[in-house]
Amino acid sequence: MANVPGAEKKILAGILGIVLGGLGIHKFVLGYNKEGIIMLLVSILSCGFLAWATGIIGLIEGIIYLTKSDEDFVTTYITNKKPWF
Repeated sequence: MANVPGAEKKILAGILGIVLGGLGIHKFVLGYNKEGIIMLLVSILSCGFLAWATGIIGLIEGIIYLTKSDEDFVTTYITNKKPWF
């Protein structure tokens, strides 16, 4: 398996997306600060009532990250900077 620069973030971002997706921590790991702040604020300012929605987004994104090959992950999220899904 080739070591693709940037692929080391894939597993961490995927797991954080699944476990703490409602807080947007996985977005910060990938350098998407604006998107991470949006997810965090939606969860906090709604007093947790909308955390389920951001949690579902995080879960889906975490699964997508983990199922992509290292090359696809780096191309999509590191090189091309695709912030959502």
